[in-house]
Amino acid sequence: MKKKIITRIISGIPIGITIGYLVTIILSLIFGNGSYSPCVPELVILTGNQINAVVLQTALCALLGMTFGGASVIWEAENLSIAKQTGLYFLITYAVMIPTAYLLNWMERTAIGFFIYSGIFVFIYIAVWISQFLRIKKEVKKINLKLNKQ
Repeated sequence: MKKKIITRIISGIPIGITIGYLVTIILSLIFGNGSYSPCVPELVILTGNQINAVVLQTALCALLGMTFGGASVIWEAENLSIAKQTGLYFLITYAVMIPTAYLLNWMERTAIGFFIYSGIFVFIYIAVWISQFLRIKKEVKKINLKLNKQ
């Protein structure tokens, strides 16, 4: 189990960085008026210059990838109910995502900003969970049909 966690943590680094950069590209396409913005302007101000901001954002995107990757072994813990798996995975990823979003100025640094960002995180989490649940349910149904034919 430890080896699997370490492997997923390590493989999560490039995945987290890639997702982070894809988000900046998409947001630049939407809001950039033809310019690429590698991070929010507030982060540049906070860190003193754009390269410091990009380095910090890259490191924290790697951390997010490590967290989501390492925590993914929770879904394979057969001794935990689906409710416990869901709750534990949510708590771990949320506990890293919210401070990261705060540090990188991805959320407004107010109580309202915190609740809005948390709401978005919960919404995305639920949407992904439901889509995965339905996909797995469909796979189980196919397997059961094959078993019943034998």
